[in-house]
Amino acid sequence: MKNNQTFQLVATAASGLEALVGKELRDLGIDCQIENGRARFEGTIETIAKANLWLRTADRIKIVVGEFDALTFDQLFENVKALPWEDLLPLDAEFPVAGKSIKSKLFSTPDCQAITKKAIVNRLREYYHRPASIPLAETGALFKIEVALLKDHVMVTLDTTGPSLFKRGYRLEKGGAPLKENMAAALVMLTNWRKDRPLIDPVCGSGTLCIEAALIGHNIAPGFNRIFACESWDWVDKAVFAKVRSEADDLADYDCELDITGTDINGRMIEIAQANADEIGLGSSITFKQQAVKDFKTEKEYGVIIANPPYGERLGEEETVRKLYEEMGEVFRPLDTWSKYILTSDLLFEEFYGQKATKKRKLYNGALRTDYFQYWGKRPPRVKKEEDGVK
Repeated sequence: MKNNQTFQLVATAASGLEALVGKELRDLGIDCQIENGRARFEGTIETIAKANLWLRTADRIKIVVGEFDALTFDQLFENVKALPWEDLLPLDAEFPVAGKSIKSKLFSTPDCQAITKKAIVNRLREYYHRPASIPLAETGALFKIEVALLKDHVMVTLDTTGPSLFKRGYRLEKGGAPLKENMAAALVMLTNWRKDRPLIDPVCGSGTLCIEAALIGHNIAPGFNRIFACESWDWVDKAVFAKVRSEADDLADYDCELDITGTDINGRMIEIAQANADEIGLGSSITFKQQAVKDFKTEKEYGVIIANPPYGERLGEEETVRKLYEEMGEVFRPLDTWSKYILTSDLLFEEFYGQKATKKRKLYNGALRTDYFQYWGKRPPRVKKEEDGVK
């Protein structure tokens, strides 16, 4: 067992979310460095388990097996072969190799993948004394490897996660343009919402934003309901993951009262959202109801509105969507104690909403460049502290 071995690790992330991933890691007590598309850190199997279980905004946790520069396929082969693959891969390991190459002399990704695979096979054959005439079985546990080249620098990684971290396991059904769970969590974390304040998603679709907010409010680890690829590896101690899950369960605050509401004009989406929330056990923490944006009203104060409305990317939708932005402006603008956060790829959003944003943040929703328009509400008045214990 490699319980106490220290690994070099990366948490990959969508462009624009790297700093959030870094903050999450530091909140877990894990020091890290932020780079484009990832946060680097180091740690043991327990660190890998914690990162997989707790990171809300990352995509994957990967072990960095090796890094080097390579200008020729010979250099790539020899450097990959020199890595200690026998420490990671058993003889029967299934190890597909994915690849990417950006601004590198070795620009053919299929060739880079094939050469990396061949180098690993050769290393394992020599270590396990297997003749070249007998192919490796690859019938065992899955070890997904990636060879990534950027400006002739090679990083070879091993994925510990399996299906991306955004796959929390609660989404039974989704709408037409669903928001990935880790992106939804990021949108919540980029606001000033706290669990003692009301939160509303007025175009909630399948409920992802509301559910992610409820997970945050209850301090429930987002990976609590799923398993990870590395749990099937023979050198990963199952007791480590059991311990981290047990600790996560102890940290969850299942009893706190949350005021989270999701509304949508489409009644079918409200049914789906409720089913998804019920699936993860948060059905009673969120109120879902059918309602058009133009009919929204509230007497509550100091709340937060988060919306991921349609962007009008499809032909013929632009006019309808911009009418929705106008309705949002008319309904939300008077709520001066509320903060509003709206994600869209429409650069003219402010014009139709009728107000300049306090701040904008560039984010990528999948491959689509979007802006997160932020309208900050008035702060609640400060409660004067009692002096000298006298009421």
